[in-house]
Amino acid sequence: MTHPARMVPLTLYGRAWCHLCEDMQAALAPLLAEFGATVEVIDIDADPLLEARYNDWVPVLVCDGEELCHYHLDVERVRIALAARLFG
Repeated sequence: MTHPARMVPLTLYGRAWCHLCEDMQAALAPLLAEFGATVEVIDIDADPLLEARYNDWVPVLVCDGEELCHYHLDVERVRIALAARLFG
């Protein structure tokens, strides 16, 4: 069930050459569709401050400033965060 009336923005910090980043983005697609969420993908290598912060942790998925997971998608945690923001 999608909920287009309240779009929930997610941010995925990663790198263009990072296979884990690609994997997380692909695994995230069903949740985006289910919740009507969007994801902004940010290449940390384009910003020295982001690179310093997330260098060894990418990919990092963030929702409203809250880091939800890194390296691999935590489906349950992301599902809970999205539901809380839609129905909270």
